[in-house]
Parts: sequence; structure tokens; C-alpha cells
Amino acid sequence: MDLTKSIDANGKPYNKVLLVLAIIIGGFMTVLTETLLNNGLAKIAQGFQISLATAQWISTANLLTIGIMIPISAVFLYKFDSKKLYLTALGIFLAGTVIAYAAPSFGILLLGRVVQAVGVGIIMPFMRNIMVLIFPANQRGMAMGITGIVIALAPAVGPTLSGWILATHSWRALFGILIPVTIAVIVLVLVGMRKLIPTTNPRLDIPSVLYSGFGFAGILYGFSTIGSNWLLSLIVIIVGAVFVALLLKRQTQLADPMLNVSVFKYGTFNLSVVLSSLGQLSLLGMQVLVPVYLQSAFHLSALTTGLLMLPGALMMGAVNPLSGMLFDRYGIRKLAISGFLIAAVATVPFVFFTANVSLVWIGVAYAVWMVGISLMLMQLATAGINVLPVKLIAHGNAINTMAGQIAGAVATALLVSISGIINVAAHTTMLGYQVAFGVLVVLLLLGFGATFKFKPTQAWVSQSVD
Repeated sequence: MDLTKSIDANGKPYNKVLLVLAIIIGGFMTVLTETLLNNGLAKIAQGFQISLATAQWISTANLLTIGIMIPISAVFLYKFDSKKLYLTALGIFLAGTVIAYAAPSFGILLLGRVVQAVGVGIIMPFMRNIMVLIFPANQRGMAMGITGIVIALAPAVGPTLSGWILATHSWRALFGILIPVTIAVIVLVLVGMRKLIPTTNPRLDIPSVLYSGFGFAGILYGFSTIGSNWLLSLIVIIVGAVFVALLLKRQTQLADPMLNVSVFKYGTFNLSVVLSSLGQLSLLGMQVLVPVYLQSAFHLSALTTGLLMLPGALMMGAVNPLSGMLFDRYGIRKLAISGFLIAAVATVPFVFFTANVSLVWIGVAYAVWMVGISLMLMQLATAGINVLPVKLIAHGNAINTMAGQIAGAVATALLVSISGIINVAAHTTMLGYQVAFGVLVVLLLLGFGATFKFKPTQAWVSQSVD
């Protein structure tokens, strides 16, 4: 079946615009939850009379649960009807949101956050897979540019939106606003979503699920907690890596693997995964560093911080679709080179900013940085997916998404730990952040150098059906 046409798996025509809206709005809402609570942790800790470290578990548990769900997503895509799978994921997300909103204790709040994350872990790769499969290869840059508005813009808007909400409402409002939106999306899905992919009922290999859960959860947890106990975190990371190695080995032994590792036979895919993960590390690292930097070094409120970062988020929303169209026309090489270079150059001022710098310059530098990251982040993933045969696309997306999640955990561990350790040692509120931004410059320059390995070829290739 030609999934690039507006024909569903039953051979009936459907409204592609309505379907894309259902996917994009639902995806934006669920991905938004990754950063929406960042500004609310202090209020949650105060409300339940717990430490901030304990409150942080609602973010850590969310990250771990998503990490466990994503590797299974490739199986779900072909095992269940597309419409029913999406509705189920949205229903799970809604249930978790209601539990968290009404939570009488922190334990119940944590439970709601985990249930919420189960839905997010299904929706994130589902969104990428559907957007790739319903558009032909020569339009995927544009499609993934639209998807990038969700994956990149939603986390960027999160701190601004939460700062505005928390200025006048309690932390419960962060969950409350999601309830009517989720219900509206469910109605939209009931009307506009179709079964898009013929189901093949692949077997869910239980040992693979266990290896994946222990492996990726271990790696994510280890990196996200490395600042508090680096030795224990290192041990957990190593154990997690062992389970991932067992997972990959088992996939080579299965006739119908949960994650098809044959995607790694494609050099362009491998390079795109590495560079898109580096881009994701940079994006999430910057989005973690900048708010803490502004609130600690410049003593800004959460609302002011969010407003200062808003132009950058808006620039990302504007540039992502444009970069997709440029990708479809020119390919990945020029976009990747330009994106990494602009992001690296825009990060340099943060290394030299002092407490006396105008906040306008910080806002401008951050907005320019967002332009750079928007030029290449989603298109790197698209370049890798475009070289894969159709049967491997879901597996490639799952691997790419999982790599991005790990990169996000690494970003938080690496950059926040560096800034915190140096600030404490030097008794300063500025030097540690400057060094962390310097590390980010180095990483972006490494990515810039690696982009030249892309061949100056056409953006898309014809997909085989093997």
C-alpha cells in the first residue's frame, strides 16, 4: 500500500489536513509536559512539604517511563490499529493528568506523572512515524519541519507558559489546563484519524522488553542523577549499558525483532543519529542552563525568565517549517553546516556575559541560537530516515527518539553538574555557567566538523518496500 497517498489502510480516502492537526496538537500537548513543570517544582515541594530533590522525581520518573516506552513503539505501530493506538495513548495521558491534578499526596502525584508518561512514550514516536509515512520522501523535510514545531518548540514554550500560569495560580493549574485540551484532541482524533498502517501483529518479545526497560531506564536514571552521587550513577549507567548490549544482541537472533538493528547498516542514518542527538543535547542543555542562569545570576523571576526566552521559542516555530522546505530542495549538508555554525557562534557570547550585561543582548543571543538549532535538528533525523526502506522507518524513528532522550539526560547531567560544581568551588554565581556554555560551544563545533561527512546529494531518496 502506498502510504504517501491520502488513502487509509482500508483503501478509503481521508482528510490529511485534519489528521495532521490531530497528530500535531496532541503531540505538542504531550511533549509540552517535559518542561512545563520545571518552574513549578519549588511550589510542589512547598505544597507537599518535601525537599526539592524529592520533588525532582516527578521529572525523573517521567523521563524514565518515556525511555522505557519508546523502544517498544515500533512493535505497537504495526500491532495495533493506528487510530485505536493513538486514542489509547491519549486516554492514558488524560488519566494520568487527572490523577496528577487531583493528587492529595506527592505519591499520587508521582503515580499520575508516570501514567502520563506512558501516553507520551507512545505518542512521541507515533507522531514521527505517521508524519513520515503519510508524506512522500521529497516532502518529508516539510513534514518533519512541522513536527519539529512540536518536538522542539513545545519544550521551549514550557518554561514561559508555566511561568505565566504560576504567577497567579497553583501548580495544579499546570495539569488542569491539559485536561480540556486532551478531551478536544480525542474528539478531533475520533473524527479525523484513520487506520493508516496495515497491522501485521508482530510478537512482543518479553526478554527484549525487560532488557530495554532495565537498559534505557538505567542509562537515563544514571545520567539524570550523576550530580548527586556520581559513583552510584556510574554503576547504574554501566549496568544499563550491559542490558542495552543484551537487547541489541537478542535483536540479531530474532526473526521479527522489537528493534531492527539492521538500520545501523546505513552510514547516513548512523551519522544523522549521532548529530541529531548532539543537537538534542545542545537544545535541552541550553533550555536547562538558560533559565537557571538567569534566575541565579540575574535574580529574575520565573515569569520574566520565560518572557525573555519567548522570542527564541517563536523563532524556532517560524524557522522549523522553513528549514524543512530548504531540506526538501537542497538536502541536509548545507543546513547542518549552517545550523551547527550559527548555534556555536551564538553560544560564544554566553561565555563572556557578565552580571552587568543588558538582558536584551541575552534575549537576542538566545533567539539567534534557536535559529541555528532549528535549521538542522529535525532535518538531521529526516536525512537518516530517508535512506531507510519503509519496513525499517518505525525502528529508525524509535532508535533516534531514544538517542535523543538519552542525550537530554546527558545534557542535564553534564552541563548542570559542571556549572554547579564550579560555582560552589569558586564561590560565584557566574563562572560555572560560563564554563558550561563553553563546553556547549566545543560540542557544537565538533558537530559542525562532522557535518562535512554528509555528501552534497539530493535531500530525499526513493524508498524500497523490502
